[in-house]
Amino acid sequence: MATEEDVRRAALALPGVVERPSWGQPAWFAATLMARIWEEGVLTVKTEERAALSGTDPDTYFWTPHHERSPLLVLVRRDRIDLHELGELLEESHRIAEGRRY
Repeated sequence: MATEEDVRRAALALPGVVERPSWGQPAWFAATLMARIWEEGVLTVKTEERAALSGTDPDTYFWTPHHERSPLLVLVRRDRIDLHELGELLEESHRIAEGRRY
């Protein structure tokens, strides 16, 4: 299970990331938003694998109608991921938020 403090620690360990509020919730930014607490227990990150993640594990990965227009955003139930998976999600989100494609 990944806590909010785990998210904070992992996000701030990435180069150039800063924390500031977004919509009244803790959020982490590289060049753009890379992660945000959506609601209690749920994290928003950017991924190029949204459909695959939600298709294979919809109890963990999902999105709401609000996210339809942002195909890189996925919601993640933090109690269903471990620290390794959290790190991988944040690294990909950081890469996307920095505008790097490789």
